[in-house]
Amino acid sequence: GAKFVHMVYHFARYVMIEDMKKLSVGTGIPFAEAVMRGPEDMYIAKARHRVAYNKLLQILQREDFVIQEYGKKAQ
Repeated sequence: GAKFVHMVYHFARYVMIEDMKKLSVGTGIPFAEAVMRGPEDMYIAKARHRVAYNKLLQILQREDFVIQEYGKKAQ
């Protein structure tokens, strides 16, 4: 349900940030710290979060649909 999608979204974000931190070590590019910093305009930040959250939800729903269709055709 919605709680699971919310958890997956936050886990994916956490993994992405940790990966960026690991890859940016020694490069002099502080973009990982910029991602962790709070946004100045919360309205834009919330809008971006909603867009990313909805996109993830659409992808998961499409994947579920495809899996169900393969299951129907396999029977």
